[in-house]
Amino acid sequence: MNGSAFDTYCSRLRKVLEYIDAHLDDNLSIDRLSNVAAFSKYHFHRQFSELFEISVYKYIQLTRLKRASYQLAFRHQIPIVDIALASGYENHESFSRAFKKRIGQTPSEFRERPQWNPWHLIYQPLSDLRSKHMKPDHQAETVKVISFPETKVAVLEHCGDPNLIETSIRKFIEWRHQNHLTPQISATFNILYNDPSETSPEDFRLDICASTEWDVADNSFGVVEKTIPAGRCAVLRHIGNDANLGESITHLYSKWLPSSGEEPRDFPLFLQRVKFFPDVPEHEAVIDVFLPLK
Repeated sequence: MNGSAFDTYCSRLRKVLEYIDAHLDDNLSIDRLSNVAAFSKYHFHRQFSELFEISVYKYIQLTRLKRASYQLAFRHQIPIVDIALASGYENHESFSRAFKKRIGQTPSEFRERPQWNPWHLIYQPLSDLRSKHMKPDHQAETVKVISFPETKVAVLEHCGDPNLIETSIRKFIEWRHQNHLTPQISATFNILYNDPSETSPEDFRLDICASTEWDVADNSFGVVEKTIPAGRCAVLRHIGNDANLGESITHLYSKWLPSSGEEPRDFPLFLQRVKFFPDVPEHEAVIDVFLPLK
């Protein structure tokens, strides 16, 4: 198979991954998914599993349970029974059994105290699959140079294992709710001090931020006040989940920056999270990546 034919073949199956993301609440039958790819239903399940190294049934179940995990951990207002029904289960009990079998905790246990390290081990193969087959396609013109305004932010500093970022996120969400700084009225940022792939877990640092016009009062959460300084920035819009975020960052540093004539400013790379999973399908999440420039 030549490169063009192989790319076309992969593209047809990649549409299935996007369709599954966008229709997790629906009946995702082999008939329906094979139609999305325009492949025969008699061969589709083998084609899917041979390319992606996972059965379509297991992929759908893991993807639904991933969304359910995020809803349990970060969307406490959604009742567990509603999450169960949206995940394709007839009742709370069947959902709880399936969740416990795959994730190792019941939904109630996960909502109360999620164990993130084993969770990441379970989902690493899915992240690798998406990283390999759902790469962003950036062109030079997708990078814009803008003037970023000085922005005061409330910050929870995450220091340590990147697999435990979700614990810090849960803590920060609780602070935001108590202070009425929801993402609908307050922009969400991350300041990236280092690359997790090149940093030991104990040295990893990342700031979880929310823009605010008010001073940050002393609090038990450890949230402090900082400022993202005004200045010129290159900005690249990343669409998709965090598994592919490194591809967009690499594009900025290895493709755009060397040919731009620009030089980085003495402030870390930072992100603005515009649309969040699980509120939107995973492949539709939106993150703006900012590279500060002199």
